[in-house]
Amino acid sequence: MIHIGLQHRIISGLIKFGTSLICRIDKKALDKVPHSGPLIILANHTSSLEVPLVFAHLQPRPVTALAKAEAWKNPLYNWLFDIWKLIPVRRGEADMNAMKESIKMVKDGYIFGISPEGTRSASAKLLRAHPGIVPIALRSKAPLQPVAHWGGEDFGKNIKRLRRTDFHIRVGELFYLDSLGERVTSEVRQQMVDEMMYQLAKLLPEEYRGYYADLEKATEKYLRFA
Repeated sequence: MIHIGLQHRIISGLIKFGTSLICRIDKKALDKVPHSGPLIILANHTSSLEVPLVFAHLQPRPVTALAKAEAWKNPLYNWLFDIWKLIPVRRGEADMNAMKESIKMVKDGYIFGISPEGTRSASAKLLRAHPGIVPIALRSKAPLQPVAHWGGEDFGKNIKRLRRTDFHIRVGELFYLDSLGERVTSEVRQQMVDEMMYQLAKLLPEEYRGYYADLEKATEKYLRFA
């Protein structure tokens, strides 16, 4: 069993309480997330709100994720990210240490959260994904689960008007990534991550699907459903 420290529990509890005050959170779907075992969650990225909100509301499950290494230069982020056991990653290069640590923590039973888009979508619509999630999924052999959300992109303007934000969460089915014994080329990796993203797109209202709007293009060649 993974030990969750007192500081971690207190901070997560405060964030859970605070986000419940400033948002109306439609989170019933989080009940579909397994209560134990390795898991990779892939999610869309629309604002700075969803990461602490989803992290806190998945408690008591321990959650980790990648964060840009330069954020550790900020004393507050350094303290918080170390408590949450986030993994520093050097952007713009193949950071093998970050990948190895991600795989280790998944195998240890953490939920590993990742946005395959790689950056925040200013329009709140899905962007074309990068395939960095693929080697983590293949090497850890952990199940994957799409978690889609929307509404958080309105948080900034709502808080200025002292309005609560409607934050919606939907959770998809568990699946595994299977290379089918093929050589995993760059083209195969991209197809794999696109297949994952279509699973995420299916959970979103049509206006948020962006690059993955045409669900008729979705394939499931490399996905094996639990």
